[in-house]
Amino acid sequence: MCNSLVNKYNVAGPRYTSYPTVPYWDNNSFSLKRWKESLAVSFDESNTSEGISIYIHLPFCESMCTFCGCNKRITKRHEVEMPYIKAVLKEWDLYCELLNGRPVIKELHLGGGTPTFFSAENLEYLINGITRKARLSKDYEFSFEGHPNNTTREQLQSLYDLGFRRVSFGVQDYNETVQKAINRIQPFEKVKAVTDAAREIGYTSVGHDIIFGLPFQTKSHIETTIALTKALMPDRIAFYSYAHVPWLKGNGQRGYRDEDVPNGDVKREQYEYGKALLSAAGYHEIGMDHFALQTDSLYKAMESKSLHRNFMGYTASKTQAMIGLGVSSISDSWYGFAQNVKGIEEYYHLVNQGIIPVYRGHILTPEDLIVRQHILNLMCHFETNWSDRSLYIEELKDIVFKLHEMESDGLVTFEKHGLKITEKGRPFVRNVCMAFDVLLQRKQPSTRLFSMTV
Repeated sequence: MCNSLVNKYNVAGPRYTSYPTVPYWDNNSFSLKRWKESLAVSFDESNTSEGISIYIHLPFCESMCTFCGCNKRITKRHEVEMPYIKAVLKEWDLYCELLNGRPVIKELHLGGGTPTFFSAENLEYLINGITRKARLSKDYEFSFEGHPNNTTREQLQSLYDLGFRRVSFGVQDYNETVQKAINRIQPFEKVKAVTDAAREIGYTSVGHDIIFGLPFQTKSHIETTIALTKALMPDRIAFYSYAHVPWLKGNGQRGYRDEDVPNGDVKREQYEYGKALLSAAGYHEIGMDHFALQTDSLYKAMESKSLHRNFMGYTASKTQAMIGLGVSSISDSWYGFAQNVKGIEEYYHLVNQGIIPVYRGHILTPEDLIVRQHILNLMCHFETNWSDRSLYIEELKDIVFKLHEMESDGLVTFEKHGLKITEKGRPFVRNVCMAFDVLLQRKQPSTRLFSMTV
């Protein structure tokens, strides 16, 4: 890829797991009452037709991975498991009391933190507590994130017996120097063991997460990591950019210097090289940073244009309502977003008082809903259009004007009432979305909020 394009478009920008992005939420007009009302409306509209999604944040980890920006609590004390699970189930009870009818669960995902910090027995207690008050959709999908170093066969079997069929393992990189820098010592043999065990048990989709742009990482490291990954042929791969945001609290990214992290040109070269290797191995690019074999549901969703993106990343189907349980989880009613408190002790206090533990959020305006749809179209399908008047906004002329330069650079092409991102432009999909982000255009941040787009 031309380095001049990388230099030109390598700016700080959102990853667009939501629109509006969190820094642009209108917290002043948000309230727990308004959030409950938006969720109740969404639930009534969609529960029987498509069901809901549930994300459960399990924040505990035994050690700090310094690349990670997630909300976590580092501890080796496993007696914390059951009090946390009971609090999550109390939160779920509060939502079930709010909703008009028995929830139909279409998707459920365990993230973290490290979900496999929890014992098989306690994970079973958690899932049974959730499903006891719900019905399962005919084509439901349960998934979880596993740490290769501590995911046991017992955990895999227990979750499989509960209906889980998809698991993703965090690989990051196999080079020892990189692993030491990110405090994630994890030999290939561990990854192979859990991948083989998952397949032997019957999981139909096994994913690996790989990161480029990590401290001390080189192009040859990418080559080695993908060669080893190819030996296991996971069904899907998240090949994503390391977000270097050391100014944010709660991560360990100050453990190495900025100059230890590959710059934009080097990082983009790592991505392009890795993408070529994945393509040669039979993987197809799905949206941004994701790759899948033709047999995987993510590829099939892309082909049928049913691919969706939310706070859990890319999913093979859409639900209008998503409820996030646990500390820092974000819920989405489609008409509004709500984020839970980030402190575990505060979370316990609120749920024990019978209060849904939300501390900030945003109720979407009519304009927000239109822009959100355009950004979803671009992130999932690399195209959008405004032939339907319901997808027209006043700023559209300004948006098109901003994108003409990207057209000149060969990144987008215009149609009569829409645009498509070219193959050359796909690595810059975040930049295209930023042109549609009217809130960002109206008020550029005065401090650094986002990672670099390249």
